[in-house]
Amino acid sequence: MSGGEQRPKRYYVGVDVGTGSVRAALVDQSGVLLAFADHPIEKWEPQFNHHEQSSEDIWAACCVVTKNLRETCWDKAGHFFDLPDFLSWKATGVTARSLCSLVCKWTYSAEKGWDDSFWKMVGLEDFVADNYSKIGNQVLPPGASLGNGLTPEAARDLGLLPGIAVAASLIDAHAGGLGVIGADVRGHGLVCEEQPVTSRLAVICGTSSCHMGISKDPIFVPGVWGPYFSAMVPGFWLNEGGQSVTGKLIDHMVQGHAAFPELQAKATARCQSVYAYLNSHLDLIKKAQPVGFLTVDLHVWPDFHGNRSPLADLTLKGMVTGLTLSQDLDDLAILYLATVQAIALGTRFIKEAMEAAGHSISTLFLCGGLSKNPLFVQMHADITGMPVVLSQEVESVLVGAAILGACASGDFASVQEAMAKMSKVGKVVFPRQEDKKYYDKKYQVFLKLVEHQMEYLAIMNDD
Repeated sequence: MSGGEQRPKRYYVGVDVGTGSVRAALVDQSGVLLAFADHPIEKWEPQFNHHEQSSEDIWAACCVVTKNLRETCWDKAGHFFDLPDFLSWKATGVTARSLCSLVCKWTYSAEKGWDDSFWKMVGLEDFVADNYSKIGNQVLPPGASLGNGLTPEAARDLGLLPGIAVAASLIDAHAGGLGVIGADVRGHGLVCEEQPVTSRLAVICGTSSCHMGISKDPIFVPGVWGPYFSAMVPGFWLNEGGQSVTGKLIDHMVQGHAAFPELQAKATARCQSVYAYLNSHLDLIKKAQPVGFLTVDLHVWPDFHGNRSPLADLTLKGMVTGLTLSQDLDDLAILYLATVQAIALGTRFIKEAMEAAGHSISTLFLCGGLSKNPLFVQMHADITGMPVVLSQEVESVLVGAAILGACASGDFASVQEAMAKMSKVGKVVFPRQEDKKYYDKKYQVFLKLVEHQMEYLAIMNDD
């Protein structure tokens, strides 16, 4: 994207592997060939009429021609943006980058700046040229005002007035954390009322989940991203744990069950979502015991898509133990419950890893789509043994983004002040302490599941 151009262009690379060479072309959306490169392929003839080639050599040649193309649409690129910074540039014409984007996604250090050795190691040393102009040489903290605000063109497109303040941005999950973690909790009987904001863990839970904890000093947590300075709350270090699949896993387990068509039909008849219906069905079948006790014989390890935190092992697989031949609606409801519990147990696993490294956490602050599910919220409280705070406004990511705008406008002196004034507590869910022993046992089984998976892997890889 050239510096003065407002509309992004799309390009495509075509690669042809022939007998004697690899050829590549850069083609635009109208089919015009803009650049061409080729590279020879090695051929061997170990004996008469016997020809060989190397797949590794072919791949290396593909890499060479692609890099050669990059050096020709590549050199013409004016700027490379992460999406939040692209949007702020479109709004203001200012190429300044958000500290959040660069620290969390681009290996930038809030203290030391760019690391030239990294770009050279990955073959992108041209980013260093011209004082990093293509990737950002002006870096601003989230909430800082950008330039002169909305440009006349952007204001016209958005239906707003020119000059309205625009803030340096945050990544979406980080905006969610900002929108909940600083809420004024007075009057709700929470222990964190008398504790620093560092005692709070924000969990942004949707298709996947992020666990945001902040500290005054850097804390290194194995398997948890960070620490990143001022990447969410200015002046604090951020650690970011996560579960690669949460909401998507619940959908997968429910929709893949034999009883799902029956569930859909019954939920539709009651004008309910399938999850609201499942929650009410669990209440019907629990009898005299608490709902959570229905999974005494059914346990799930939720890493169907690998583990992000705290094991950082993308090879891990999901596990379910305690299956029977039953495929009725009761069976589906209990499998759904076990999956929700597994996700909450994963949050406990991440929280305990953060505490072992030096964090002190007493309260969860949940936002995102899954926080609308009362079963999901209650299981997080019961399994972690901590109260869960829900925001008054469900769309906490948008509140967090608005907090940045409020700071950029000058209406608040700091992000922390805006957080305290604009984040409101909607509901607090406390853990049922009488169920603690049961969930401690479930957690022991949870940890055994992954331990056993490692043992299975070792057996299968043993020569």
